[in-house]
Amino acid sequence: MCPMSSAPGDRPETVQETAADEPAPQQSAPQPPSRGASHYAKGTAANMVRSMAVILAIVLGFYFVAGRGNTRTPESLDVPGSAQHHAQQAGEAFAYPERLPDGWIATTVRYETADDVMTWNAGYTTPDEEHVSIRQAVDPSASWVKAQTNGGAATGTLTTEDGRDWVTRERDGQVQRSLVHDPDGSGELTTIITGTGSWDQLEAFADRLVEADTGKGASPAS
Repeated sequence: MCPMSSAPGDRPETVQETAADEPAPQQSAPQPPSRGASHYAKGTAANMVRSMAVILAIVLGFYFVAGRGNTRTPESLDVPGSAQHHAQQAGEAFAYPERLPDGWIATTVRYETADDVMTWNAGYTTPDEEHVSIRQAVDPSASWVKAQTNGGAATGTLTTEDGRDWVTRERDGQVQRSLVHDPDGSGELTTIITGTGSWDQLEAFADRLVEADTGKGASPAS
């Protein structure tokens, strides 16, 4: 028998043709080679530490320059010199304590407006860590006296060794004692000794007051 022939135009599919008809698998785009961490990324932590150190240095520098610029240590306070300087400028013999016992330390000295009145103020710490200061002003108002004594009420009087009379004042509900010497004449300095010190400390402070030299020599405070 003769082999059967295919119909005209028909021919068997070859393996190559069948494979050609199938869709070709998609090939992924070539990936760029991976890169290691950049030099900047590697140094980020170190950069942050250095930046923080610089900021801290700036803050500390500002604190010591601005925050402490107007502060002086007790050892650097020259109360007699400051009293004399302001006395000569104002023409008033401001007072300050002389020969205080050991342990008294000057902590404040200033001449500035307080309750609308120019006020001389010198403050001290006592040996037992209390505070005593002198405040002086020329012809101050009753409101100034009240403010400097923190509203202390009059409780009596005492006379210091130099013969001056003082009104004692004490604040109710909080420790603040004051001695107030208010001369009768006009144009004179009213003197207040005030603080948390004991009455004995306030009196001893008042007993040691001398006037600053205004050009006529120092003398006991009047």
